[in-house]
Amino acid sequence: MTPPSEAEAGRTPVRPWFLYVLRCASGALYTGVSTDVARRYAAHQAGKGARYTRLNPPIAIAMVVEYPDRSAALKAEYAFKQLPAAAKRAFLAAHASPP
Repeated sequence: MTPPSEAEAGRTPVRPWFLYVLRCASGALYTGVSTDVARRYAAHQAGKGARYTRLNPPIAIAMVVEYPDRSAALKAEYAFKQLPAAAKRAFLAAHASPP
């Protein structure tokens, strides 16, 4: 006998969380977490995201990394934010997706 799926058991399916890094028009980087990066990016571009991105509009998504839960994504966000700016840019350059 197979165990019931999460939907059959009445639980909401677990959705992954994502760490994302945006490149802003000012040259700055913005880091956040979300379960839907495309929706969150659209909100940032529309001026409905964080105060920071209202003042520094995003121009591109630089990186997205999937995590199994919110806690892991928030820990990764904190660790990334602790890096010096040069280290963040070097990390992004090393992990850039080919065009």
